[in-house]
Amino acid sequence: MAKPEDDSDTDPGFDLEQGLFSHLLELRARLIKAIACVLGVLVCLVPFANRLYSWLAEPLVKRLPHGAHLIATQVASPFLTPLKLAFYVALFVSMPVIVYQLWAFVSPGLYRHEKRLARPLLAAAVFLFYCGCAFAYFLVLPAAFRFLTAVTPSGVEMMTDITHYLDFVMMVFFAFGLCFEIPVIQVVVAATGLVSLQKLRNWRRYAIVVAAAVAAAITPPDITSMLLLLIPMVILYELGIIAVRVLVKPKPGSDAAQAS
Repeated sequence: MAKPEDDSDTDPGFDLEQGLFSHLLELRARLIKAIACVLGVLVCLVPFANRLYSWLAEPLVKRLPHGAHLIATQVASPFLTPLKLAFYVALFVSMPVIVYQLWAFVSPGLYRHEKRLARPLLAAAVFLFYCGCAFAYFLVLPAAFRFLTAVTPSGVEMMTDITHYLDFVMMVFFAFGLCFEIPVIQVVVAATGLVSLQKLRNWRRYAIVVAAAVAAAITPPDITSMLLLLIPMVILYELGIIAVRVLVKPKPGSDAAQAS
C-alpha cells in the first residue's frame, strides 16, 4: 500500500503559510516588547505626573501676569491631564526601544547595503526628533508665550486650560520633531532615486519658500517663532545635502554622477 505523500513536501503554499505565520508570531513578540517597555516606563512616571506637568507648563507660567495661573475646566482634568502627559513622556522615552524592535523585525529582509544605510538613518531620525522637541521647549515656546502674553488685550486675563495647553504643546513638539527630520527625508528620497543630489542643490530657493510657509503655518503668530523654525529648517536642508553626498552613491547617468 502506497504511503500518502506529506502535503508539506508537495504544496508550496504550505511553506508560504508557515513563513507568514512565523512572521506574524515574531511581529506579535516585537509589539509585546515595545508595549511592555512603554507600560513599564509609564508605571514609573505616574507618581511624578504632576511634577512633569509643572515642568511642561513652566514656559507659560513664568510669563503669565502676576496672579494669573492655569485652570482646569473639566472635573477630571486635574487627574487625567497629567496622566496623559505621563503616557506621552513614556512613549517619548521608549522611542529607541520601539525603533529597535521595528528594526529587528525588518532587518532580516534587507540587503547588506540597505542595512548599512538604514542604521544611521534610524538613529538620526530618533536623535533629530528629540532635538526638535528640545528646541521647541527651550527656545520656541518661551518666545511664543512671551509674545502671546504681551499682546493680550487690556481687561482680558489670560487663564489657559491645562488640557488645551497640553494639546497645544504636544502639537508644537510633534511639528518641530517632524520638521527636524528634513535630512533623513532627503537621504531617503535620494537613496530611492526619486531625486538626485544636483536637484536638491537646485531646489534650495524653493525649499526656503516652502520652509517659510510651513513655519508660518505651524508656529504661533509672531515673527520670532517663525524665524526660530525657518532658520533651523534651512540649516537642516543644507545638512541633508551633505548627508546625501556622503551616504548615497550616485547612480550612473544621474545628475549627481554627471556633475561629479
